Parts: sequence; C-alpha cells; structure tokens
Amino acid sequence: MEAQSVTTAVAAHPSARRSLVATAMISVITLLIMTFDLLAPNWPASFGDLLLLPLTALLFLGCCLWSLVLLLWIRRGGISFAGPLVICAATAALLVTAPLQDIYLQANFRWHRAERDRIVAQVARGELTPNVDYNKNLIALGPNAPGVSEGNEIVVDGFGEGAYVLFMTYRGLKHYFNGFLYVPPGSDPAKFFEFDDKPPRRLDRCSEQWYFVAN
Repeated sequence: MEAQSVTTAVAAHPSARRSLVATAMISVITLLIMTFDLLAPNWPASFGDLLLLPLTALLFLGCCLWSLVLLLWIRRGGISFAGPLVICAATAALLVTAPLQDIYLQANFRWHRAERDRIVAQVARGELTPNVDYNKNLIALGPNAPGVSEGNEIVVDGFGEGAYVLFMTYRGLKHYFNGFLYVPPGSDPAKFFEFDDKPPRRLDRCSEQWYFVAN
C-alpha cells in the first residue's frame, strides 16, 4: 500500500527535466523567430507571418506561466523546478535588451565575408555575368554555390571592377529586400540602381566598401 502511494505521488509529480527541455526549446524558437522574422522590411508579408508572432508570443507566455506553476513543487522536488523560470526570465531579458538582429547580421557578415569577397572578385574579372533571362541584373550562382545570398542569386549593377554586388539576406514580396552590398571604390552606396526611385530605408556600413542595406 505504501509503495502504491509513492508511485501515485511520483506519477502526479511533473518532470523537472522534461519541463526544462521544453522551456529551453520554446525559448530558442522564440528568439530565432524574433531575430529572423522581423528582419523582413515588409513584415507581415503573408497571412502566415501575420499569425506567426502572436502564436509565438502566446506559446512563450504559456511557457512562462507553467514555469511559475512549477515553483509549487520546489519543496518536494528540489531547486531544479526553478530552472524553467530562470530560462524564461533570461529569454525575456534578451528579447528586451539584446540587439539580436544586429548580432545575427554581424555574425553573418563575418562568417561569409571570404566567400562573398571571392564572388565579387569573379564579377570584377568578368567570370560571373548576368545569366537570368528575365532579369538583366541577376546572376544565378548555381545549386552547388555556397549559401551566401537568398535564392543563390546575386544582384549586380554595372560590370567589371565598377560593379555593385548585392548579396540578399531577405527577399520578400513587392520587391522588398535587404542584404550586404559591395560598393566599388569611390562609389556611393545610395547610387545602387535599386534605390533610384526611393532612398534606402537602411544603410549601415559594415567595413570598407561593404554596407548592409534595405529598401
């Protein structure tokens, strides 16, 4: 009878480990969605996008509420039941204070800088030229190319050493985009042909001749 009571108590006892893993997964998903989805300059771009952030917020809120409930089991189960609340609090602090998008963009620029420089050099030497029939400014890099631009395509303005080269990090509806723009020496990034009708919405210098731009 005593053994049965212990078994019943354990069964009613929530799992600290499972709660910790679930909280960590939901928190990571929340951070990723907030980092990448809001990079889109024309958000929301679709009905799915319109639902994504509210659903993510509700899921994370539910996770926070469950982490508070778990505090009721600390006396019986130990301090490990406070772990989910710590993760939720840390996630909320990051969402409020950390420049997540800027951190991602800086990391993206550094990780792919050498490969993008190599492609710019190929454009300058005339080894890469526009090859997409419906757009005279597009160069398809091919399926085996490194993933340095959305859709494995780059946008060029001009030819040879005087060419602007855009590596897209986002490619949305209504011709919205953002990405890393290589600007030839002595040139103005705002003179890139995509900004002829409207100045760039964002123009941040990354290094010499490189800018992060958004229209």
